[in-house]
Order: sequence, then structure tokens, then C-alpha cells
Amino acid sequence: MKTNKTTPHRQALTIVELTVVIMVMTILVSATTFTVTAYQNWQKGLAAGETLKAVYQAQRLYLADNPTTPVNQITAANITPYLPNGMAAIPTITGLDDKAYTITLTVSPPVINGYTDPSGSPTDGQWDAGK
Repeated sequence: MKTNKTTPHRQALTIVELTVVIMVMTILVSATTFTVTAYQNWQKGLAAGETLKAVYQAQRLYLADNPTTPVNQITAANITPYLPNGMAAIPTITGLDDKAYTITLTVSPPVINGYTDPSGSPTDGQWDAGK
């Protein structure tokens, strides 16, 4: 009678294979987390830019109706009726550090109080409304 000399089938993972699988999964989770964080920061920046644009537009509309008013005398009460989408008050902006920042209305274009441009450049158009 002939004996079958085939190699036995493996039924378990070795420690090396298991370690490689865990490392690959860790790398994928890390890359996904980094991507999601970058996307969330992009969304915050986009929302802040849109808010600044809305306030700037309201400021310009108010000045068009009241051309003798100096920009440094504009108040929130003056601009609120000109805000889009029925905003009841001057909105705040959430920074990348998750803090709420107010908007200075007495300069044109309006600026964010106490927040610095994350790019470090005043001319790249990022967080520089009106430039």
C-alpha cells in the first residue's frame, strides 16, 4: 500500500503573520485618523471663511445704504439686519483650536479677534478676507 506523503495543511497563523496583520491595520487606522482630522480642519476653515464673507457683505450693504457712516463707528446693531439667512446676531467663528472667536466690525474687511492666520502669510488669501 502506498502512503501519501503530502505536507500537512496549516490551520493557524504564526506570531509573525499575526504581527504583520496588526501592524498593517494600525497603519491604516492611523492614516484614516489623520485624513479625517485634516478634513475636519478644512471644514472649520471653510465655515469661518463663509462667515467672514457674510459679515463683510452685510457691512458693505450697510455702508451702501449709509455712505456717510465711518467704518470705525459701525456696530453689531447696524449690521444685523443685513446678515443673510435671517441671522439674528453677529456670528462667532470656531477656530482650529475649537474656541469661539468674535469678529471685529469696525474695520473693513472685518477680522477675527484674537486668532492668527494658521498659514503665517498675510497675502495667501487664507483667513484674509477681502485680500
